[in-house]
Amino acid sequence: MRTIQVYNTLTRKKEVFKPIEDGKVGIYVCGVTPYNDPHIGNARPFVTWDTIRRFFAKCGYEVHYIQNFTDVDDKIIRVSHEQGKTWKEVADHNIDVYFQSMDALNVRRADVYPRVSDTIPEIIEMVQGLVDKGYAYVVDGDVFYSVEKFKGYGKLSGRSLDDMMAGARVEVDERKQNPMDFAVWKSAKPGEPFWESPWGNGRPGWHIECSAMSLKYLGRTFDFHGGGSDLIFPHHENEIAQSQAFCGSEDCFAHYWVHNGFITIHEEKMSKSLGNFFTVADILKKYPGEVLRFFILQTHYRSPLDFSDERLKDAQAGLMRLENARRNAEELSAKDGAADTAKALAEAALSAKESFYTAMADDFNTALAVSYLFAVAKDINVYYNEVVNQGTAFDKENFGKAKDAFYDMAEIIGIFEAKAEEKSDEDAEIDALVEERLAARKEKNWARADEIRDLLKARGIVLKDTAEGTRWERA
Repeated sequence: MRTIQVYNTLTRKKEVFKPIEDGKVGIYVCGVTPYNDPHIGNARPFVTWDTIRRFFAKCGYEVHYIQNFTDVDDKIIRVSHEQGKTWKEVADHNIDVYFQSMDALNVRRADVYPRVSDTIPEIIEMVQGLVDKGYAYVVDGDVFYSVEKFKGYGKLSGRSLDDMMAGARVEVDERKQNPMDFAVWKSAKPGEPFWESPWGNGRPGWHIECSAMSLKYLGRTFDFHGGGSDLIFPHHENEIAQSQAFCGSEDCFAHYWVHNGFITIHEEKMSKSLGNFFTVADILKKYPGEVLRFFILQTHYRSPLDFSDERLKDAQAGLMRLENARRNAEELSAKDGAADTAKALAEAALSAKESFYTAMADDFNTALAVSYLFAVAKDINVYYNEVVNQGTAFDKENFGKAKDAFYDMAEIIGIFEAKAEEKSDEDAEIDALVEERLAARKEKNWARADEIRDLLKARGIVLKDTAEGTRWERA
């Protein structure tokens, strides 16, 4: 297997990945709380992990990928009251919307999508285990985890308990033994969903939910736990504390913790209060899903990602360059030819593919990896021009090797998978204008044909008339 280096938040350094079981990778990624439409901040970790998963599979690993839905939560309950719906109706609707959005971004489905509501018995068992071992205590039907009982508390975030208390904004509850103690079980309140438990009717706390689901589907030790940087504390910190206390071992639970950076809007933190909050559905009205995916992957996953319409347009232009190379590759592949004119192209493409894999193996550096995809695209376009416009004899065998390398890299990045019906409104409008121009040319209405060409040119669209028809691309 290829050597893969991963930045581990737990140790704060890059480490050589050593799977728990040879040839297999177990991944748990914290999913959404389905109380509203997914936003671009939600999209980043799922696009990132989908790409990481694809890479591991290409490297020959068997990947077991789990991503939960937190369908029992204060926010869902609040929205259900506001909308006059049940908590389950709110969750089910927004889970459907989530899948629509992620499908548009070419995010492949997880192996399992556990829900909190389906994992209540395991959660209750875990809470009871923590109580029995002295790590949790019961007060008036609520169960709190005692952070002082776990010696390693703070090892993920790198902060001491004193530092946490000094900078924390925690709800004052005089019943807690320590202000930083957190609820693993909440007693039932009027109008909230509840389940029977040894401590009375109630529902789980947030942190215990992911611990129980990951342990249920991946076992007591697994390779990766992922999510956004905002989850490092308190969510993932608390997951480690309660999971390792429950299992009775510091080797229990995830070995590698991987967190993606924040998304900003014009260098300001994205938030509803600032009015710079964008849902995936908002963006898909203007851009194809592959553009948003490509935009996300052009920045290293640990770096901040600044979102703007200008940067989306840049990503769209870059993706169009790759798409143009794909079209040229498909057109050439339909030809026959036994010349030896693409040997250098094949060698360069295979070398670029190896560099691509090397970049991905260095902490999943998609930003660098994509540069090798562009290099091969440029070489394909040059060869296409030589064959189509300069009369160079075609070399089907070696060109096929270059094309395969190009497509192999593209598959890991997750592009060239969009269906025609997934085009943005703008792309559909451009297609319609191109068709209108073609009709005008057939009718010898040269004035209208030229008018459409000029109109598209003003919008940054370049038309290319080929033997196979008219193609367009962004300048």
